[in-house]
Order: sequence, then C-alpha cells, then structure tokens
Amino acid sequence: MDGFNNFIGKVQVAILDPLITLLALAAFVVFVWGVIEFIREADSSERREVGRRHMIWGLIGLVIIFGAQAIVGFLTATVGGFR
Repeated sequence: MDGFNNFIGKVQVAILDPLITLLALAAFVVFVWGVIEFIREADSSERREVGRRHMIWGLIGLVIIFGAQAIVGFLTATVGGFR
C-alpha cells in the first residue's frame, strides 16, 4: 500500500499541481481580459457586456479551481497525506 501512496503522491506533484496552477492562471487571465474590455469599451454597451461576461466566467473558473483544490486538501489532511 505504501508504494501506491508514493505513486499517487508523485502523480499529484508532477501532474495535478502544475495543471491546477495552469488552469488558475488561465481563469485569472480571462478575468483580467474582461476588466480590460469593460474599461476600454466603456462607450459601447454591447462590448461592455462581453467584458462583464468574461469577468464573471473568470471568477467562476477561479472559484471552481480553488474550491476543488480546497476539497482535495481537506480530504488529504483527513484521510492521510499521499506525500
């Protein structure tokens, strides 16, 4: 069983952690791009709405990513660490 835990820990460190970081960065970029669109296109209500939607989807993405990471951290701390 110790070998399996060691394998899962290595997968988490080598694959899952960088993937979560990349997805969080992408969601943050979408949010920032929405803010830029919202400010830059302030005179057009249609373009301002597009920027607002980008901000909302960026925030939703960040909440989902960090929520999932918190759940995994909680389960790891409760059940026992894989690392």
